[in-house]
Amino acid sequence: MIQEKLHKFWWLWLPLLLGGIQAVLEVVLPVNIMTELLSEQGPHELIEFFFIFAAFLVAVRTLLQMDIKANKYLAAWIGLAAVCCFYVAGEEVSWGQHLLMWSTPDYWMHINDQHETNLHNTSSWLDQKPRILLEIGVFVGGLLIPFLMRFKPAWVPGKFSIIYPPAILGVTAALALTAKIIENVDKALKDIVIMERASEITELYLFYFVLLYLVVLRRRVL
Repeated sequence: MIQEKLHKFWWLWLPLLLGGIQAVLEVVLPVNIMTELLSEQGPHELIEFFFIFAAFLVAVRTLLQMDIKANKYLAAWIGLAAVCCFYVAGEEVSWGQHLLMWSTPDYWMHINDQHETNLHNTSSWLDQKPRILLEIGVFVGGLLIPFLMRFKPAWVPGKFSIIYPPAILGVTAALALTAKIIENVDKALKDIVIMERASEITELYLFYFVLLYLVVLRRRVL
């Protein structure tokens, strides 16, 4: 089975380790240091970039090695994933601005609400709405579909089985959902913060889910 080809470290221990480290940091470090760690130039952003850029490379390599003519729809699905991963990776580092530290042109500063050279801070259609779609995809694909396949398999169309995430990715999906719940609770409480910038932790798990999913899909295809 494909689950056996993905080492337990990657789908279980690493996600849990990341969550454990984050929990310890939240308790031990003062707020100002946590805010710095979760800033645009902090290590969390770089880890997120690494995850989603690695996912892009996996998708591109899969396309280059698979028989596209024999798997047109599957190739289109992987191609869409590659384009989305490339866009997100570029946006995460503001297309290099966070790494090379160039200044934002004056005309773009009036368009971008965070004064960065990226697109997602110019419109919700390039930021919140794509993220909502990704969250839905991860929570449905990582939690709901595996649940239905186990308890109500007749409800899940079998013809799409090759693109369904394996149940083992439910660990990462559950951690992403947990961070998302904390993120919403923090917004509701306002004066009490359970986790500094929980949205960044949510993104980290979302991107890691995408990476693992594309690795699994690649092994299924090839």
